[in-house]
Amino acid sequence: MALTDADVQKQIKHMMAFIEQEANEKAEEIDAKAEEEFNIEKGRLVQQQRLKIMEFYERKEKQIELQKKIQSSNLLNQARLKVLRARDDHIQSILEEARRRLGGITQDHNRYKDLMRAVILEGLYNLLEPVVLIKARKQDLPMVQSLVGECLNSYKQQSGRDCKVVVDESDFLGGDTSGGIIIQSGNGKIRMRSTLETRLENVARENLPQIRNALFGANPNRKFMD
Repeated sequence: MALTDADVQKQIKHMMAFIEQEANEKAEEIDAKAEEEFNIEKGRLVQQQRLKIMEFYERKEKQIELQKKIQSSNLLNQARLKVLRARDDHIQSILEEARRRLGGITQDHNRYKDLMRAVILEGLYNLLEPVVLIKARKQDLPMVQSLVGECLNSYKQQSGRDCKVVVDESDFLGGDTSGGIIIQSGNGKIRMRSTLETRLENVARENLPQIRNALFGANPNRKFMD
């Protein structure tokens, strides 16, 4: 039985409706898949950026913490240096006061004479030279000359050596010297300063750790005492 035009048109419409429905379903499926892929990619990108931001701020926090530690260390070192400088200044002030008091030794004639006898003998024993030259303060010249013979006798008895001592009567120690002598070999190659200032400096240098301990207490971080 032949189809009428109306039947053909009806079937065509039916087929078009079916094709359109499938196309719509396919389009919806594509849209859904695209939306899913978009959400997945968006989530990946968001997570990636979140991790980058977290890493960035973690680095910033570590940098800030490091800067704090460095700053704290610098401040601590500065404070320690200030303490050390203050301690050194205090020690120097004590030594300066000791230097100012050196002149008092010479006021006690007997004590100062014993000291001069000791430094002359010490110089002779250290030099062990046949000829020595002694330089002293001008006001100490008579005392030194009076001690030379006694010191030479002791020196010869102890060392078995002869020595000639020349006391300089034209060139004297300066006014900034509180006392003591300078003794040297006859040829001038060996020279020893035995002034009160020099001996004070030597004693202070040798006993500086003990001086620090007496003033400020023992340093628990100090490993060496020289």
